Amino acid sequence: MSLPQMIRERQKQWSDNVCFRVKRDGVYEDILWSEYADHTERLTTAFIGWEMAPGDRLAIYAPTRYEWALCDTAILSAGCITVPLYPNLGPEEAKDLISRSRSAIVFVADQEGLDNVLDFCDELDFLKKIVCFDADIVKKADREDVICLWDIIDSTEPDTPAVEARLANVGTDDIATIIFTSGTTGEPKGVQLSHGNILTNVKNAMELFELGLGDVCLSHLPLAHIFERMAGYYLMLYKGVIIAYAESLQTVAADLAIVKPTICVSVPRIFEKIFAGIQAKAVASPAPIRMLTFWAIEVAQKVGGLRNAGKSVPGHLALQFKVADKLVYSKVRAKFGGRLKLFVSGGAPLAPELALFFGTIGIPVMEGYGLTETSPVIAVNTFEKQRIGTVGVPMKTVECKIADDGEILVKGPSIFKAYYENEAATREAFNDDGWFMTGDIGEFDSDGYLKITDRKKDLIITAAGKNVAPQKIENVLKMDKYIAEAMLHGDKKRFVSALIVPDFEWLARYAEWKKIAHTDNAELVKNPAVLDFYTRRIEKLQADAHLASYESVKKFVLLDHEFSADGGEVTPTMKIRRKQITEHYRNKIEALYEEE
Repeated sequence: MSLPQMIRERQKQWSDNVCFRVKRDGVYEDILWSEYADHTERLTTAFIGWEMAPGDRLAIYAPTRYEWALCDTAILSAGCITVPLYPNLGPEEAKDLISRSRSAIVFVADQEGLDNVLDFCDELDFLKKIVCFDADIVKKADREDVICLWDIIDSTEPDTPAVEARLANVGTDDIATIIFTSGTTGEPKGVQLSHGNILTNVKNAMELFELGLGDVCLSHLPLAHIFERMAGYYLMLYKGVIIAYAESLQTVAADLAIVKPTICVSVPRIFEKIFAGIQAKAVASPAPIRMLTFWAIEVAQKVGGLRNAGKSVPGHLALQFKVADKLVYSKVRAKFGGRLKLFVSGGAPLAPELALFFGTIGIPVMEGYGLTETSPVIAVNTFEKQRIGTVGVPMKTVECKIADDGEILVKGPSIFKAYYENEAATREAFNDDGWFMTGDIGEFDSDGYLKITDRKKDLIITAAGKNVAPQKIENVLKMDKYIAEAMLHGDKKRFVSALIVPDFEWLARYAEWKKIAHTDNAELVKNPAVLDFYTRRIEKLQADAHLASYESVKKFVLLDHEFSADGGEVTPTMKIRRKQITEHYRNKIEALYEEE
């Protein structure tokens, strides 16, 4: 079975059911499976009429929304290959990936996306059409090769026999998508995933969680990322879960309350922001509410810690928890819509304290682990098997072992076979025995739970020969509400240092409280009182985490701005690019060591 064949079966099975919920003019509207099927068939018919052959590449350069899923379904139904591009890519990066994939059609959502493609489209003779989701921007463009998606659908009479013939010829081993990795260390590589790769992961995940008709998933992560695409799209379609699309990342909090989802797929940054928001609201509240909220957080942490350790909760603490649940936790759950039964977190390490807090107050967060090359999930925590601080146990069809140097190696039907037109990179990705080398360092505990230590390339080896896993310490630091981001440095150095990005909202409050005069962030982060404040907080964080002396931050630079995607400092999925950041701030970092 292929992905579009699976979707076609579901379209017939649940034709009268709601499949998607889409926010239009501020109001959510339902799209039935029958409507989705009709849109898919018409668009697939158009592709066939445009002589798109099986194996042709079509790029989607747009944010997450119904039209993204629709275009992807039609592309796959025609036997073609979807090339997803993150919507925040600039024109040069978009041009590079469209050129490398030789995509014949590019789908865009808005004026910015269209303008970016128009910057270079005339230089690419293989690019035949630009399809826009918005009719208004098509009129403004006034070009024959710029057309509206909905005009295509409305004007195309479905050719069911032709579509069915294409569907019948899509095989399990055929390439479904080429996903260009976000490239934290070098040029993006095109990961080729087959229909079988992704469907294996879908079926594995399906067996681990009880999902089905009546469930609602709020989708808000980029569909260009395989995590959201597999877990928040294909898996939901497989199980008949309604997919509601957030209007944007900025409206997720409001959309949660409207949609009232039962399931969400997210990344650690979302949980960090939600937790910081709870604290921020408490600080801005009158003293009684502020004290109550922070007391409730402390109670949840104590109860969660005992439960995670398999210990019983004393009667007095259980009573406190009951009171806190009625007064605080229930209101937090209501902010999520009041029906949430599962949050799946992936894409980056989740601080154990966050998983513990949310799980304890009735918002279970199941952390998983994987890579684009593994379709993506390798391991995940479940309700039956959960250990906070780990990424769970490997999926049923994934063989997983630890190499002598600590690297995680995997095999199985969900693992990709080759990078697109890059034999050298493909050879480097597998060892002599055919195991895919993840590049991550990890270990299994005595019960078979996998714990990720760090990225192999990110490990810091100090001048004294001590190995330091930076992500572990960075997560410790980022748990502080005054720290938005942190990046460690110290390879071949005598001690570990860090670049610290403050949470400027919290820092501004502190400055107001302490009456620290400043005109801007640049002046504020240089203030001796602020530097002393951060020094004391970092020392306490590290002491509470029982970090060894050699892995503790001795000196730091307080930056006056966030790491920038535009400056190449973070990937489209908000992972830090250590090499680029180190180059950008080399003088500041080196100055820390010169002051010894």
